[in-house]
Amino acid sequence: MPLPLPGRPRLGQAPLPALLFLLLLVVGPARPISFQLPGKARKCLREEIHRDTLVTGEYEIGAPPGSSTGPSANLKITDSAGHILYAKEDATKGKFAFTTEDYDMFEACFESKLPVGTGRMPDQLVILDMKHGVEAKNYEEIAKVEKLKPLEVELRRLEDLSESIVNDFAYMKKREEEMRDTNESTNTRVLYFSIFSMCCLIGLATWQVFYLRRFFKAKKLIE
Repeated sequence: MPLPLPGRPRLGQAPLPALLFLLLLVVGPARPISFQLPGKARKCLREEIHRDTLVTGEYEIGAPPGSSTGPSANLKITDSAGHILYAKEDATKGKFAFTTEDYDMFEACFESKLPVGTGRMPDQLVILDMKHGVEAKNYEEIAKVEKLKPLEVELRRLEDLSESIVNDFAYMKKREEEMRDTNESTNTRVLYFSIFSMCCLIGLATWQVFYLRRFFKAKKLIE
């Protein structure tokens, strides 16, 4: 029986660093979003986030080259109920962080402001880097506090990432079950409504037959 060569992985097995590299390559780091914010305009970004999830972000608003005025915009982050999670007037550059209490749609809005007595302000460049879940955790600080090695840090990150993926699949399964129950309930209601409509039509048709028969008999058109 041939023995495997030393230093080479067996067939069907991949070295741990290669697996880490492939998974990190698939996941990839989140890239910041940049867009132009015209004068007297309001632009919002929305995202659905699970409950008990840490959300962090960095933003930077810059005036276009050649502008005599600096950046001037307001930033407000709210949930679907209108609760303000973060607000900053005359925002130029900063960071924010909050933890979600429930699964919801969150909205980050940038509103441009024009200084009094000026004409149209040129478009401002807005850069937003928003992270949540595993991406929002600072693993460098965790490594310093727990004195972890680089490989242990990557394993911790992959563990959190796999847990996040499992939670996402569990949530999707739950939503699928809720939608299936809703569809079944809707189908049952439609069936009962159809039966009720048919009974009403049959009853109305029967009443019309007897009514017309009595009417024709009263007019002595039929015996």
